[in-house]
Amino acid sequence: MHRRFALLVLVTSLSAATASAQRTTEEDAVIRVARQATPAVVGVSHRGGSGSGVIVRADGVILTNYHVVQGARSVQVALADGRTLTGTIAGSDPTVDIAVVRVSARDLPAAPLGDSDRLQVGQLAVAIGNPLGLERTVTRGVVSALNRTPRGLDVGAGFIQTDAAINPGNSGGPLLDSSGRVIGINTAVLAGATGLGFATPINLAADIVQQLLTTGRIVRAFLGIGSTDIEPETARQFRLPVEQGIIVMSVQRGSPAHRANITVGDIIVSIDGERVTSGGDLRRIPRSHRPGDAVRAHREREGVRIVFHGQVIGAVGTLAVPGGEAVRDLAGHPLTQVRPAKHGSAANRVGEGLEIRK
Repeated sequence: MHRRFALLVLVTSLSAATASAQRTTEEDAVIRVARQATPAVVGVSHRGGSGSGVIVRADGVILTNYHVVQGARSVQVALADGRTLTGTIAGSDPTVDIAVVRVSARDLPAAPLGDSDRLQVGQLAVAIGNPLGLERTVTRGVVSALNRTPRGLDVGAGFIQTDAAINPGNSGGPLLDSSGRVIGINTAVLAGATGLGFATPINLAADIVQQLLTTGRIVRAFLGIGSTDIEPETARQFRLPVEQGIIVMSVQRGSPAHRANITVGDIIVSIDGERVTSGGDLRRIPRSHRPGDAVRAHREREGVRIVFHGQVIGAVGTLAVPGGEAVRDLAGHPLTQVRPAKHGSAANRVGEGLEIRK
């Protein structure tokens, strides 16, 4: 009997060792990521719909998509341990399809955050979510492209493109790197396409969390530039004067870049003394500034001074913005007394052409 038991243990051990030896390094990485991150993935639902989310702080802070919680004041959050908690909407940014949900709980399994500004095209990407109600489904792919503006989707620019399968219900779940760190929040796929999924970069989402939890509003500095990265091969092919930097492909009229006379075709190599080697730098540097800050951008032909404008995404209070465009509060409701800002008025001015009243 003991000999049979020993033989069974030996055969089982050998089978496990053989299976492990047959797996590739990439497969082992996906298995490790799934085991590490799955406990932090949650289901988010309300009467209007359902999706996924990811716990990013152990005290109950959850990231998901705005379109998952749109129209809801509270949601049901299904944890991996079987509990279902009521979550409140702390705030949202519809322009990048991000919402922050809070639940009353402590010591929750939080997923570590990566650095989406340092992603490389081709690196491993793992998506986890609840597609079609199939809880915590794991799919893998690669980072297909960066700084994408998905055509036909009602979202902004700067998204991560991936071929990891993202299906209905995956929305709001995490996109992870090979170390199990969240690099994006899965947002959308192009209808009728295969392998064309998009995720909001985690650095942008983390900034939204920080602003909402500390100030109750989202105010973002922006440049108003669309760009493409300069690769060494491209530089040699087109005989560009530099091998690193970004080429300006579009300039938003009336934006800080437009007022600084930056034009299509300019090559920007640094901002405020920091080297610009990719579109990630162009997104990262403004996040470290506030509206009204002035920076020096060096382009190949000369340097220019840029004053950041404020891009108000949501707030609690009454806002005034240039042009009187519609602004909604963090719950998605229109704010009152929205009108063009007047310089010198009795308000707390936080940036060029931007005022916030409380």
